[in-house]
Amino acid sequence: MNVLLTVAACIPVLGTLAVSQEPTAPAPRGPARNEAAVSKHESPLACDRLALSPEQRKRHFDELGPMLHSLTKSIRELPTGYEFQFPADSASFRLVAEWVDGERLCCPFFDIDLRFEREHGALWLRLTGREGVKEFIRADFAKWFQE
Repeated sequence: MNVLLTVAACIPVLGTLAVSQEPTAPAPRGPARNEAAVSKHESPLACDRLALSPEQRKRHFDELGPMLHSLTKSIRELPTGYEFQFPADSASFRLVAEWVDGERLCCPFFDIDLRFEREHGALWLRLTGREGVKEFIRADFAKWFQE
């Protein structure tokens, strides 16, 4: 009889626990949590030159930019940006990679991809992003689009 009373007394408590313990999604951890936090913030569509030191600015804008402009072999228009083709040699890759490292600091709203085509194919720099980025690229890189 005591066992029966104990079980009967526990049923309402267990029922309350079952109802109040609705399944919830676990809080994101690690990179997923950081990506969610970052994706909510959107930088203005403007180059923040002050994100680079004076030496970095000089290198990025006065040296690397003109060098890459002169190395650009072709430009492909994409729905959300552009792809720029460069020679697939090691020296060009190092220049493009150095430029990307600075560009991601001053223009954090870009999605930036570097890729080599297979079989020793071309080196491509892809700049894309949210709405307005394509127009920003077209205006900011105007010299690159002149033939």
